Amino acid sequence: MRSAVVVTGFGPFGSHLVNLSWTVAQTLKEEGLEEDDIDIYIKEIPVSYCRAKEILGGIWEEVQPEFAVHLGIHAGAKAITLEQTGKNRGYEHTDICGQCPSGHCCVEGGMDKLDSIINMNALTKKLRAEGVDVIYSKDAGRYLCDFAYYYSLHCGKRRAAFIHLPTKGPQATPEKLVAQLRIIILRMLREARGLSDGDIQVSSSSSSADRSAPQERAQQIIQPVQCPTL
Repeated sequence: MRSAVVVTGFGPFGSHLVNLSWTVAQTLKEEGLEEDDIDIYIKEIPVSYCRAKEILGGIWEEVQPEFAVHLGIHAGAKAITLEQTGKNRGYEHTDICGQCPSGHCCVEGGMDKLDSIINMNALTKKLRAEGVDVIYSKDAGRYLCDFAYYYSLHCGKRRAAFIHLPTKGPQATPEKLVAQLRIIILRMLREARGLSDGDIQVSSSSSSADRSAPQERAQQIIQPVQCPTL
């Protein structure tokens, strides 16, 4: 049985006219995971709160992937960083449209934090023991990376991961990053497949807020960012 894995990267912002995370996602799609039964769907996410929610909601609604991996860049990172947690509140920095989410919040009434079903700390230790240079983190930064991660965890019942990529140093080339990401993603899939349905359900203390999201087919060409007017 074939399975689908979604890999996303972000679009341009600030001085990053070409976002390394999207370049890496495209390269990973071209080279594959070296597993014949896994289809990779890639999607570029604009650095826009409203568009990020629309696209991620569409991915989970339409593609219904087995797992989603979201890539972003971290200029200060010394190595690939595995993020454990997405946060719901505190989004006070404006996106490329000059906007913040309503109430500086991702999901109104949602839990303060959501964790991936993958134990990133344990996985980091295993990967480092195998010679893969990775770092564990519980703070994705409270900008679009953190925001997108939380919303994907919310929509996908925590079947998602966020990985920050370094932009400088010997690791920071698409070829080297893809070689390591292939190992990391396959390990994440094995870990996720080893969990029971009960392990991946959002706890009963989670919000009863509406989990529906606008539909958008993940394979469509992304439309230009339409920023809301003030």
